[in-house]
Amino acid sequence: MLHTVNKSPLQTNDLASCLGHLGTDGRLLMIEDGVYGALSGTEATRQLAGPAGEGRVYVLGPDLEARGVDAGTVADGVQVVDYAGFVQLVVDHGPHQAWV
Repeated sequence: MLHTVNKSPLQTNDLASCLGHLGTDGRLLMIEDGVYGALSGTEATRQLAGPAGEGRVYVLGPDLEARGVDAGTVADGVQVVDYAGFVQLVVDHGPHQAWV
């Protein structure tokens, strides 16, 4: 299953809740303000370490760019994808659960 989080972890607990339901084969894509959860050196990235290390965490590059965030500040293991990558994640890991 593909999970998307669109709110900053500084604003809501959606990211933490999502991670509690990710399971062993779920994928997480951070979009919109959720991209702030992908930044290295934060409490959120500590929580992401396991699934990110397994290659199951993604962040939408255009949303990073729209917020003036350099992709080089993304935590280890978090993969930056473009819109085509977003679509491919939906195709490969649907159904989709939006944490809004």
